[in-house]
Amino acid sequence: MGQIELGLFECCGWELDLAKRELRALGAPVPIGSRAFEILETLIVSAGEIVSKDELMKRVWPGLVVEDNTIQVHISAIRKALGKDRNLLKTISGRGYRILGDWTCHGEPATTRAPAPPMRLRSTESSFFTNIPASMSDLVGRQTTIAQVLNLISAYRVVTLTGPGGIGKTVLASEIARHLLPSLNGDAFFVELVSLSDPDLVPTTLAQTLDLHLQGDEISADLVARAIGARKMLLVIDNCEHVIDAAAAMVEAIVRACRNVSVLATSRELLRIEGEFAYRVPPLEVPASEDVGNALEHSAVQLFIARTRALLWDFAPSQEKLSAIAAICRHLDGIPLAIEFAAARAATLGIQQIAGRLDDRFVLLTGGRRTALPRHQTLRAALDWSYELLPETERQLLRNLAIFPAGFTLDAAVAVSGEAEAETALGISNLVSKSLVTFEGAETGPRWRLLETVRAYALEKLGDREHYQRTMRRLTKYFLSFFRPFSEERHLQAAIEEIGRYRREIDNVRAALRWALSPDGDGVLGARLAATTSDFWTAISLVSEAGDWAQKALEYIGEESGSRTEMVLRCALGFALIYTQGMSHRGREVLTGALQLAKEFDDFDYQQRVTCALWLFSARSMELEDALAFAREYEQVAKGRDLQSRATAAWLVGIPQTYQAEHQEAGERLEWAARHFPFDNRRKDMLRLGADVRTSSLAHNTVNLVSRGQLDTAVRTAEDSIREARETRQPFVLCVALAWAAAFVSLSLDEVHRAKEYGEELLDHAFQHGLRPFHAVGLCVTGSLASRAGKPRDGIDALRSGLGDMREAAYLLFYPFFLCELASAMQATGRFDEGLQEIENAFHFSKDKGYRWMVPEILRRKGEILAAQNTSDAFLVKNLFRQAMQQASAQGGIYWQIAAGNSLVEFLDGNGERGSARGILLPIYEQFTEGFSSAKLSRAKILIEGLG
Repeated sequence: MGQIELGLFECCGWELDLAKRELRALGAPVPIGSRAFEILETLIVSAGEIVSKDELMKRVWPGLVVEDNTIQVHISAIRKALGKDRNLLKTISGRGYRILGDWTCHGEPATTRAPAPPMRLRSTESSFFTNIPASMSDLVGRQTTIAQVLNLISAYRVVTLTGPGGIGKTVLASEIARHLLPSLNGDAFFVELVSLSDPDLVPTTLAQTLDLHLQGDEISADLVARAIGARKMLLVIDNCEHVIDAAAAMVEAIVRACRNVSVLATSRELLRIEGEFAYRVPPLEVPASEDVGNALEHSAVQLFIARTRALLWDFAPSQEKLSAIAAICRHLDGIPLAIEFAAARAATLGIQQIAGRLDDRFVLLTGGRRTALPRHQTLRAALDWSYELLPETERQLLRNLAIFPAGFTLDAAVAVSGEAEAETALGISNLVSKSLVTFEGAETGPRWRLLETVRAYALEKLGDREHYQRTMRRLTKYFLSFFRPFSEERHLQAAIEEIGRYRREIDNVRAALRWALSPDGDGVLGARLAATTSDFWTAISLVSEAGDWAQKALEYIGEESGSRTEMVLRCALGFALIYTQGMSHRGREVLTGALQLAKEFDDFDYQQRVTCALWLFSARSMELEDALAFAREYEQVAKGRDLQSRATAAWLVGIPQTYQAEHQEAGERLEWAARHFPFDNRRKDMLRLGADVRTSSLAHNTVNLVSRGQLDTAVRTAEDSIREARETRQPFVLCVALAWAAAFVSLSLDEVHRAKEYGEELLDHAFQHGLRPFHAVGLCVTGSLASRAGKPRDGIDALRSGLGDMREAAYLLFYPFFLCELASAMQATGRFDEGLQEIENAFHFSKDKGYRWMVPEILRRKGEILAAQNTSDAFLVKNLFRQAMQQASAQGGIYWQIAAGNSLVEFLDGNGERGSARGILLPIYEQFTEGFSSAKLSRAKILIEGLG
């Protein structure tokens, strides 16, 4: 670099004093760390030239390997020190850094400064002083944190470690100081302020710890700073929060007067002085779930195991214990102090006892080390320390905020505090700075939360009497307003599109509902909130929860009885019962009452909703005439209305017609409904109608398509219905599509691989979301496939279980179909009489319900069982097959006609009556235009060609 000046560099009001190693702005010292100063010095001396990263490393960290991140930390520190002139320091991408401006040098010339000597280790004979405490045990899980803070200390003069009580600030500060000791080349002192009750004693405590021998009646911060002077020193000042103003004044005086002193402070509240870098000590890493696969990789679990082994040397956690440990660490928010308490108790009480009693954590988690400070010997004492330091207004706010289990926004906090927004915002800010409230981010607006342990403590302080009741009432009223868009038809679609905003409040609104719908709550308010949120629960696929809250609310409805609130609750409960329990008498009663109220209020929206629900109830319980009556009633109301209403009417009429075997007209209606039902507001319409019209129309129309011989089209339509259903992200909609694709199309066309794939997904999905009727269908698919795979006994068990669940749920759309499957499984085991009885059950059910489309297949299956007995009347068997063909022909069901024809030809062939295949099968076969690779058409072709 040639010759440089060991004097003063000036530019734009800035001064860099190399002799005093001081950066000044308009004459006032600006705090900056020693290595950050050396970087700035190197850049200024380079007179605007680019200095590479490698050059900076050799100059500032001679002999050491330094990561790029370390350079970035120090560059950020320099820019922070330069403030509004931060742009003087430029990053030259891929090349290095340069300093801008015309820096004038004043001073005596000198030869080029030699690089700073390598850092030397502190020898045992060194004259430097330290009282940094020795390590009592290994510091678990803090390697990354230590590295980060070490970087910060070399970049900033003052680093404050903040965080809630028990997070490990003191232990971390001591460990960092021990890391610095070998290379410090100066004194290192640990100054403990915890025992001070008088803030005025802060300077005196520092003077005594540093052995400054100050005289006089009053020892001030400035006097201590002058006494330290030019000594090189690291000060660890611990527990500043209860004397925060005095501690801040002391540190500020030292930084201003003592250019060779760096300060590492610990405090639950920031010092808020110039040049301070606040480092929030993070909790230890906790597993996101109780999955033990990677539990040992998380530092919180490592600490728990280490501390338990210190008391039980042979402790070796099993998979079950690891799962419990993961849960304990997660509930304790990864706070080291709480985890150490839990580990100590686990050593004597057992892990499962601790995991099961965390709700009583403040009684349970005691017994810290005897050498620990009193406030660190129980979890409650640790929090008492922070709580007692708060002014009463902040204590009250903290208690109020504890009612939010899922965090809160400013609006929500204002609502429960009862104070003005400005006062509440200031209070939250203060609680954040004191490490009692955590800022969660501002992706969709600022949000905060309390650590679970802090929340439990604050709830305990809130109590359960008048103040708690008042706060919970405010919370419930707030969410009644917040979720109102879900109860207003004109705003419903917009609310659905912003569902993430509402989803974040799930646990909060649950807390409000639990309180309101309890003996000590406000039942009327709770009923209103349950009604307001009913569509929200369905929108996020929690149909059963919508029903649970509606049921509870109807018990507490009080003066809201007979109101629109009751109408909405009845509608929500009715839909939930249909999808989760089936077609019960209770469900029909609830919906009938809802329809009566909707008519009283002349509410067209809810008349539509409840009419659709009653239609759904009737259709699924196979009361087809009732379903058609509801559909025709809706059709009359929908005439002349919008496309959505007309498409809905076509869907409602088309489905009962399908099962009454009016395949042509039903198919046309369902195709029209699927094609014309609008995409706009689709999710809103799902909530209103209890189904997705497009998906349902496609799925049900597969019955018409298969019956009419459009086999390839039926397969594509089933696949389309599944794709459409997935787009809705609604479990009950997907179950509808999977049920028809697996239970009807794939089994009817003997496509066992596709039936297995769809059937397994149906079972998993229905079980996961508590959709019992669809789970019954999945069981029956499993039984049918087992029977067809040569395991009819397994098939019989699964089919009986599924059919039993269908009967209990009164979900009967597939009932005759699977009775036939059960009969075939019994035939395969030689239980012919039992099989025939199940066929009779299917026949009488279909006849009584007007379920005509299955009759041809029922007759064919009966003939197959009788033919297999070998002792049956051949005329009766042939007659059954012919009846099946005639009825299928009358319905336009050529697929069932060819199936019965195959059975007839094979029976005749088996009885020596040859030559009839072409005459029987060919006229039917020639009506097909697709699906020739299907099992039944392939068989028909073989029979025609082989016997013609």
